[in-house]
Amino acid sequence: MARAALEIAGNTVAAGARDTVELPAGQLYTHTPVNIPVQVIHGRRAGPCLVVTAGVHGDEINGAEIIRRLLRQQLLNRLAGTLIAVPVVNVLGFIGRSRYLPDRRDLNRCFPGSESGSMASRLAYLVRTEVIARATHAIDLHTAAIHRDNLPQIRADLTDAGDDALARAFGLPVVLDSPLIEGSLRSAAREEGVPVITYEGGEALRFNEQAIRAGVNGVIRVMRHLGMLAPTRRGRPTPEPHYIANSSSWMRAGQDGLFRAAVALGDRVRAGQPLGWISDPFGGAEIAVEAAFSGLVIGRANMPLVHEGEALFHVARFDQVGRVHREMERFSESLETGEEWGEEPPIV
Repeated sequence: MARAALEIAGNTVAAGARDTVELPAGQLYTHTPVNIPVQVIHGRRAGPCLVVTAGVHGDEINGAEIIRRLLRQQLLNRLAGTLIAVPVVNVLGFIGRSRYLPDRRDLNRCFPGSESGSMASRLAYLVRTEVIARATHAIDLHTAAIHRDNLPQIRADLTDAGDDALARAFGLPVVLDSPLIEGSLRSAAREEGVPVITYEGGEALRFNEQAIRAGVNGVIRVMRHLGMLAPTRRGRPTPEPHYIANSSSWMRAGQDGLFRAAVALGDRVRAGQPLGWISDPFGGAEIAVEAAFSGLVIGRANMPLVHEGEALFHVARFDQVGRVHREMERFSESLETGEEWGEEPPIV
């Protein structure tokens, strides 16, 4: 029996077809329509429906590039199930290079949304009812906020078996057990009974080749885990994350001034180690920013101008931080090659 077509936003996508669907998200002041572009690949064979979203925060652009590269993969021609990819959810924020919507609301705090609420609430409602509601599994792609950078990492509610399985399948060395945040896309997916994880990597308004490659690799691993794609040619089992962070905390600025960082993303640090220094413009009043505990740097600020109390280094605790550090180095080296890249030139 032929597989049934997929109905989404008033459009019909036949089995074996690939189509771009436009979700009507409102109008500009000029009455110019604003749509959310959604690419749907509806395989001939039955299988899961994976939703991959990016750009929920409009200035987080690595996810859009991850989805672009994902959709160019020839292996999707043999897809079982359905892939729904949304490279830019917050289209108005994306156009304005802003994390937020024009009403200054954070879309990732407005789910499940309302058909008659604020601009953000209406957009959340549209995405939930037209996209998330069709998913069996979901991956939400993010980066750090403006002027910050994140080490590639997965955040998931590991108390949920479905989320835990997706986190392991993604195959990153660093995983944070992250409770659901009220109003987030993850929380909306959970309400729909959909296993969901968040991928974090890179910084806002900047492409990061390592974070992009890690994201493409991870999504493909998840699809193989779900049976949507054939196993690798080598037949190796999907790598699992080796280390779950016990906890994480930000090391903050002890004074205002000029900030000089001394450690990089992925570096191992020890309790009491100087991570950087903050001084006045004359070099007179200078203090060190020290690690409160031993761990791995998974996020950091890039802006050298800081105020007292500003978050500078995000450090995660692990039981075996030395082994985590070595695994992260090995993982970074592995991103240099891979069947997923083909002739795709790296972004430099």
